[in-house]
Amino acid sequence: MKSPLILSLYATAITTALAAPRIEQAVLQQPEREQFLIELAPGQRHYVTEHEKWELRKQGINFFDITDNEDLGLLNHKVGIQAVTFPSKTSHNKTIAPLLKKLEKKNMRKHLEKFTSFHTRYFKSDYGKQSSAWLLGQVNDTLSEAGALEKGAFVKPFEHPWGQSSIIATIPGKSDKTVVIGAHQDSINLWLPAFLAAPGADDDGSGTVTILEALRVLLMSKDIIAGKGENTLEFHWYSAEEGGLLGSQAIFQSYEKEGRNVKAMLQQDMTGYVHKTIEAGEPESVGVITDFVDPGLTEFIKEIITDYCEIPYILTKCGYACSDHASASKAGYPSAFVIESDFKYSDDKIHTTEDKIEYLSFDHMLQHARLTLALAYELVFAKL
Repeated sequence: MKSPLILSLYATAITTALAAPRIEQAVLQQPEREQFLIELAPGQRHYVTEHEKWELRKQGINFFDITDNEDLGLLNHKVGIQAVTFPSKTSHNKTIAPLLKKLEKKNMRKHLEKFTSFHTRYFKSDYGKQSSAWLLGQVNDTLSEAGALEKGAFVKPFEHPWGQSSIIATIPGKSDKTVVIGAHQDSINLWLPAFLAAPGADDDGSGTVTILEALRVLLMSKDIIAGKGENTLEFHWYSAEEGGLLGSQAIFQSYEKEGRNVKAMLQQDMTGYVHKTIEAGEPESVGVITDFVDPGLTEFIKEIITDYCEIPYILTKCGYACSDHASASKAGYPSAFVIESDFKYSDDKIHTTEDKIEYLSFDHMLQHARLTLALAYELVFAKL
C-alpha cells in the first residue's frame, strides 16, 4: 500500500507530465517486453515487469538486467583468464605531475552545463539519443584537436536496440592488452522515466565529464598518442546503466566473444557531491569500493590516490551490480570502482529533477580527474 505522501507525489508527477504533451513524444518507439529477467545476486534471478524494475531502484536495490545477456561471463569462465599482477607502487610521477596541472575545472563545467541541458538522458528517449550524439561529437573533437586521429586513435558508437548508443574511444598501444576507463552517460527520473526531467548532473554527468577531461590531458602525452604505451587504452561511456547495466553488459559480452584481452577497468560513477560528507564533519575523500571488485587493482588505486590526489581515500561498499564495473567483473575482467565519498554520504538527489550542477563541487571532480589520468597513464605503460 502506498502512503498518502507517495500517492500525492505520483499525482503531482502525472499532472506535470500531462501539462507537457510535447515531451510525451520523447520516447522512441520500440517493442516493449512484458517481463525482464534480473539478477539481484549471483544465482538469484527473478522475472519482473518494467514498473517493478523502477520500484526496486527506488528502494536502492541494484541488479543486472540479464534478459539479453544471460551468457555474460560463461565463455571466459570456461576458457579461463590469466590473473593480472598490478604494480605495487607508482613509477611515472615525474611524467604525470606536469600533466595534472593541465586539468581544467572550467572544461568540466562547460561540458556538464550542456550535458544537463537535455530534458533527460533516459536511454529509451529521443533526448537520450541526442545527448549521446552530442557526447560522441565532443569525444571526436577531443581526439581530433590533439592530433590523435592522425596517429591511429578513433572513437565509435556501440549501437543498442533502445536507441541511445554507448561510446568507445580507443588509443592503440604496442599490444592488444587493454585498459578501460568507464562512466555511464544516461540519466533517469525514477518517478516517471519517460516524461520527467532527469538532469543527471552527478549521476553520472559528473563521471562523464571527469573522464572526458582526463582523456583530453592524457592526449597531451606524445608517447601515448604515438602508441608507445605497452597497452591499449579505451574510454567508455555506457548507455542504459540505469536500466540494469545494459550497455556495459552488451559491450563486455561482445569483448568476451571476441577474445578481447582486458587487463583492467575503472568505473567513475558520481564524482562531484561532497555536501553530506562535510556536513557530517568528515574529511573530503575519494570513496574506494571494496566489494565485488578486483583486490589487486583496488590496492593499486589506493597507491594512485595517495601519490597523485590532494585528498585521501576512504574504503566503502556499494553492493552487487551497483555500477558498470560489475559487467566487466562478470565477464571475468579485473575491475574497480571509485565514488565521490563514503557510500553513506553519496548524493541522495540522484534520479530526481534535483540532480543539478549547483549541488556539485568541481574541486572534488578535479581530484577524480587526477586519479583517472594518473591511473590510465601508469597502467598504459605497465607490463600487465
